[in-house]
Amino acid sequence: MSVRRRTALVAALLALTGCTSSAGPSGSAGSSGSGAGDRSSVSLPPVHAGFDYQLGGAYPPPKGVRIVSRDRAAEPADGLYNICYVNAFQAQPEERGQWPAGLLLRDDDGDVVMDKDWDEPLLDIGTPAKRKRIAARVNRWTDGCADQGYDAVEPDNYDSYTRSGGRLSAADATAFITLLAAHAHARGLAIGQKNTVELAGRREETGLDFAVVEECGAYDECGGYAKAFGRHVVVVEYTAKGLAKGCAAWGDRLSIVRRDIGVTPRGDGDYLRGTCRD
Repeated sequence: MSVRRRTALVAALLALTGCTSSAGPSGSAGSSGSGAGDRSSVSLPPVHAGFDYQLGGAYPPPKGVRIVSRDRAAEPADGLYNICYVNAFQAQPEERGQWPAGLLLRDDDGDVVMDKDWDEPLLDIGTPAKRKRIAARVNRWTDGCADQGYDAVEPDNYDSYTRSGGRLSAADATAFITLLAAHAHARGLAIGQKNTVELAGRREETGLDFAVVEECGAYDECGGYAKAFGRHVVVVEYTAKGLAKGCAAWGDRLSIVRRDIGVTPRGDGDYLRGTCRD
């Protein structure tokens, strides 16, 4: 589980005017001309719908929720649109030993490059051969999501290249996520872009279908995602100010929820949830 990685702010975010989604009236994403597979059978999240972010632990969704994101270890919620979270570009701290040493990104001294905020090693997606090997492991998790009945997958840390000290590039990230998108589509799952507004404009070449965004209200980034994905954007804010800004500008178009920073289950003392209607 992770919260928003603070990507560089774009110089100017464009308004939603003129934006269209690739989804047809039925919610299907349609066929893709990219290398990310056929999206004709993929269903996108409902737009401007109640959303809940449950990465810290699953619990019965509140009334009015139609979209839920949960960790891949959890079961999907009955009758809702379910997004399956996987940490695709970095290794969970407890899973570091399960990754071959050669697939962890190294610095010039041979030490593993870390996301120090979350104690997560970066995966080395810097060559086609390594991308293929890493994707094979991540795709097994995607298979698990599909087998459990999820509708979509949310690969986290798309922006890990920005923490690599220049050892990885945006081109590496887009090449890798294109592999993940092709497999997700082959399993009938939609795939969401997680954060990384600076790469939102590449959604067609990568095959990404919608966006899962942390704090775009707080950081004035929602317009960049809306330009690329139309109304198929689900937003998590972690502060009252972020929720207020997001709701004021985008509450009539996007799916927005506020959660506590640990996205803890209901019943936990730190649990917090708010919406634009509160």
